[in-house]
Order: sequence, then C-alpha cells, then structure tokens
Amino acid sequence: MGGVGLQTSIEMINNNLVVALDGELDHHTAKEVREEIDKAINRENAKNIVFDFKKVRFMDSSGIGVVIGRFKKIKEYGGQAGVINLNDRVHKIFKMSGLLNIIKYYETKEEALENL
Repeated sequence: MGGVGLQTSIEMINNNLVVALDGELDHHTAKEVREEIDKAINRENAKNIVFDFKKVRFMDSSGIGVVIGRFKKIKEYGGQAGVINLNDRVHKIFKMSGLLNIIKYYETKEEALENL
C-alpha cells in the first residue's frame, strides 16, 4: 500500500499496530500514509503503535507531522508509540525535532512490543 514514493506494511500484533515504512516519507506521501494508518488504528482498535523506519530513505517535516499526529491519536486512546530501526539520517531528524523526547526508540520490534 502507499504511494509511488512510499510503501507501507501494517500488521497487528496483540493490541499493537506495527507500521513498516519503505521509501520516502515526505510531503508527497504524507497524506496518504496518514489516512492509511488512521484507518488501521480505527479498524483494529489498536492500543499502541510501532513505526519501523528500517527502509525509510528520506523523511522531511511532513513525515514528522505524520508521526506526531499518530502519536497524539493513539495517546487519546491511552496508548503509546515507539519507533525502531532509525538509520543515521532519520535518527538525526527525530533527535533535532524533539520526537525522541516524546516517542521511545527501541532497538528491536520485540523490545518495542514487550515495553509498550
């Protein structure tokens, strides 16, 4: 799923929505991926969300907005958000934007699922 520049893979593990992103999370892809994740949160009654950035090659401020918005949405339901597999470039964006102050970074998917 997702646009030409970004593919998404969404799976539900217990009450956790795991969103694997592949490509570029930018202003061209943000709206579609935001809507796709929101539908999955509502459809699956997800409590927590884990973003897997392993295959994200680029992210801009629109991507930050997608992550923050989904964090706020899941928090309204009493849930938490986590991220895994940040490459150096995306990790720098998360750190500079302050995202790592509100969303926990985990080394592995298993660690995230155990701690959310």
